[in-house]
Amino acid sequence: MAFDMDDDFEFPAAGTNEMEAADLPEVDPILKVGEETQIGSNGLKKKLLKDGDGWENPKSGDDVQVHYVGTLLDGTKFDSSVDSGSPFIFKLGQGQVIKGWDEGIKTMKKGEKALFTIPPELAYGESGSPPTIPPNATLQFEVELLSWTSVKDICKDGGIFKKVLAEGEGWQNPKDLDEVYVKYEARLEDGTVVSKEDGVEFTVKDGYFCDALSKAVKTMKKGEKALLTVKPQYGFGEKGKTVSSDEGNIPPNASLQINLELVSWITVTDIAKDQKILKKILKEGEGYDCPNDGTTVHVKLIGKLPDGTVFLRKGYDDEPPFEFRVDEDQVIEGLDRAVKTMKKGEVSLVIIQPEYAFGQSGSTQELAVVPGNSAVHYEVEMVSFVKEKESWDMNNEEKIAASGKKKEEGNIWFRAGKYERASQRYEKAVGFIVYDLSFSEEEKEQAKVLKASCNLNNAACKLKLKDYKEAKNLCSEVLEADANNVKALYRRAQAYINLVEFELAKKDIKKALEIDPNNRDVKLGYKTLMEKVKEYNRKEAQFYGSMIAKMSKLEQDTSSGAAAKQGLSSFTIDRLSEKVNQTVALVKKCDQRVMLLGLSLLMILAAVVVPVLYTKMYY
Repeated sequence: MAFDMDDDFEFPAAGTNEMEAADLPEVDPILKVGEETQIGSNGLKKKLLKDGDGWENPKSGDDVQVHYVGTLLDGTKFDSSVDSGSPFIFKLGQGQVIKGWDEGIKTMKKGEKALFTIPPELAYGESGSPPTIPPNATLQFEVELLSWTSVKDICKDGGIFKKVLAEGEGWQNPKDLDEVYVKYEARLEDGTVVSKEDGVEFTVKDGYFCDALSKAVKTMKKGEKALLTVKPQYGFGEKGKTVSSDEGNIPPNASLQINLELVSWITVTDIAKDQKILKKILKEGEGYDCPNDGTTVHVKLIGKLPDGTVFLRKGYDDEPPFEFRVDEDQVIEGLDRAVKTMKKGEVSLVIIQPEYAFGQSGSTQELAVVPGNSAVHYEVEMVSFVKEKESWDMNNEEKIAASGKKKEEGNIWFRAGKYERASQRYEKAVGFIVYDLSFSEEEKEQAKVLKASCNLNNAACKLKLKDYKEAKNLCSEVLEADANNVKALYRRAQAYINLVEFELAKKDIKKALEIDPNNRDVKLGYKTLMEKVKEYNRKEAQFYGSMIAKMSKLEQDTSSGAAAKQGLSSFTIDRLSEKVNQTVALVKKCDQRVMLLGLSLLMILAAVVVPVLYTKMYY
């Protein structure tokens, strides 16, 4: 039997003699109007007077705008921005105001109004702020948070601060491979304009003008406007820059102010994770669905060489869209893989290197010849696609039928020598029936047979692909359900042989022969095993024999006194060499002592190496 076949208003800051308070945790107490809570452990209290909007709070470094009224506990008012008619603006968390403010306002939302009771330790301490605030005074501030402007330390080292001037759309940010379109104006601290662009496009990772632009755009949303404060290390450093006559020079160690607007960007996806299949989205598609393996897609397609020569045009000039099935080898691999990431209505430019296109040989296409080793560009519009039904949308009968269909597809690919594709089909087939709790007994039996067959066929694929560990695992899974499956024993033995686990291979082959003594493949497998063992043992013996010879020469080169001191004599070396020769002879006579041979050789090696190394340490 043979086998077939995944400001202006300046609020007084706390004096230098104020008592230092411990850092307070940032908290966002959930309060109802009229309720009061303590913030931190130093006595700061907050009473909610009016709810705010949304859920965001200002962060340390943000420019916040507030109205406030400050009073002593007896009701005496000592300050008010409301009375002056000008909101107070300050940078939160930077020590520009008393600590009670820094900590309390962090808990507020836009439009919220609260009453803060601030102990002297978080206000003006023992010194007070004469003449209006006495020493050790507890203060009360009614604060309304009008708005804030976010300021972000992009690199976490103070090198680039970004102040958001206008919020962008959505939640996505550009990535390294994306192509961004920006407007910017860069100025020195004295206001001198040194560079300006009313629209420029660049790849994020390549950058433009200075390092700060590429780092900043990765934090921005579409349409966002920001002011960047850039230190020299992210500008032009110690050397500065001499620029063309229509721009200003940038002195050494100059900080920059850059107004930056992210107008838009083209998303670029690295499909194969090696930058050899790049997809640039020119028009976003609809929804979230993308084709899966086996999906029939309808696309408009223009194929071009890098110089613009069109070699293919499908779906235009009243011609119906080009139709093909995904992952069926009907188009080049790069196009196949790119289409699987597209949504309905999406238009993309796919740039494919020769490894995923027509390779070294090239190809004659409808409108032109694609030379060997040429990259190709495809403009692809996903008109529509019909996905294969997923397992969760199927009843039990459909799952078993789909599993059988995928198995047959795998068989076709296997016979064609496409082992990776075949393996994927077998895995997909098992995926349809792996959860069988709702199956009837008859359906469970059908699923069991299908699963075993697919796993064994997949094991054959893995052997061809030299993935011996996975081949072993697949066979072991079959043997857990059927310990006498000859095909599983035989294929696991093949995996063990290639993993140099000869005893395990021998055990499986012997068991297979006990079950089916006349199986030709198993008999051949046993013969192959014995030949592999002989060859392996011969090489091992040669290796250790050569090592012993070298060790012997090393020992002879040492002084006789040193050898005697370490207890290692020429007589000892001679005896060890003799032992190796005996072991080699044993290999030639008896293949059944493989494990003893390995152990013996290791013992010989240890007996020689340890004393010689010890001798070398002293001499």
